[in-house]
Amino acid sequence: MFDQIKELMARWHAMREVDSMTDRDLDDLGMTRGQVNRFVRMPRDVPDRVAAMAGIFGLSADQIKADHGRYLDLLDTCGTCGHRGACIRRLDGDPAQAQDRFCPNAAEFRNMAAV
Repeated sequence: MFDQIKELMARWHAMREVDSMTDRDLDDLGMTRGQVNRFVRMPRDVPDRVAAMAGIFGLSADQIKADHGRYLDLLDTCGTCGHRGACIRRLDGDPAQAQDRFCPNAAEFRNMAAV
């Protein structure tokens, strides 16, 4: 319970930090204030899950991070996905969870792998 309170407080502080960022700060990050706020609230494991799912499509972490804007879109999509359980089961090795059926990033991963 204490860890949950600590996490909640850390996110609250991070959101206050985002609110204090200038437009120039946001431009330097290449993100909008809304994007940064969504990233502050998203589960901490999202970057690892995106990288792992990309690996299923034959992509490396370097490949998915090569285009910063596209990578942010992948993270944002994953962070708001309603199929977290299916994703976790697939990444845990359950082949019955075909990634094309639930992963909202599947088409983008396929496009990236085709290049």
